[in-house]
Amino acid sequence: MIRTENLCKRFRVHDAVRGISFSVPEGSAYALIGANGAGKTTTLKILMNILEPTSGSATVLGIDSRKISPRELNRIGYVSENQQMPERLTVDEYFAYLRPFYERWDRQLESSLRAQLRLPATRRLGELSHGMRMKMALACALPFRPTVLILDEPFSGLDPLVRDEFMDGVLGHAGETTILISTHELGEIEGVATHVAFLEEGKLLFDEPMDHLQERFRAVRIVFDHPARAPQEPPPDWFQLSAAGNTLEFIDSCFSGRLSHEQLNARFHGIRSIETQSLPLRTIFTSLARAVRSAA
Repeated sequence: MIRTENLCKRFRVHDAVRGISFSVPEGSAYALIGANGAGKTTTLKILMNILEPTSGSATVLGIDSRKISPRELNRIGYVSENQQMPERLTVDEYFAYLRPFYERWDRQLESSLRAQLRLPATRRLGELSHGMRMKMALACALPFRPTVLILDEPFSGLDPLVRDEFMDGVLGHAGETTILISTHELGEIEGVATHVAFLEEGKLLFDEPMDHLQERFRAVRIVFDHPARAPQEPPPDWFQLSAAGNTLEFIDSCFSGRLSHEQLNARFHGIRSIETQSLPLRTIFTSLARAVRSAA
């Protein structure tokens, strides 16, 4: 549904996107994560033909992003934290303005979304709060039942209740619509995303299904019969090693179940117990970011 190949974007002397390649499967909820300034928004703007790539390619619905026409836009929903709307129009007037542009506009779905997100019909768009504007943008992007929905930092500045309402609106279309969402608000997507890609300073560090990612990252705690010492040359896939008393703790980014336990017993002597625990996405992200920055 969406594909980039060796995609690059340079602004004068700054490389915002540096040779990234990824593919978004049909029906997936694909999360593009990374810190602010990692290149997420630039990538999505290239996909929407708001920016042209410096080199490489990007396709949406099999169409080169530089050639997206109104026909393709009838199948693509786009929500951005900085989305512009005509401030003088009311909520009612803006929906009336949009409907004729979309062949598959569903009035019943529009009504359902407006009720679910509690959008005030007679309020002018310029008078809406930031959170209400984001809900308005989502409500405008869904009634034509897009094949692809692109969400650029949709949670920025939203309070927890508005975030929940926003995600409820999105989740109602997960599966029937392919979703690409860029965010650094990792807690909001953990139970939603099926795939995840991690951008750091314009580079793609990994791209894989969420369940694979969470299977290979483990917090490891080893208790010894003697005082613990962190190895001087640990494997490159071990992060954040710390030794205290007779306990060694670290994050293993390539954990493989029984094989990893066997390797630990072969590497260390005097092991009393080994405990492993799965990690939330936020911890995975922060451990990777720290490791990358420490190696730079």
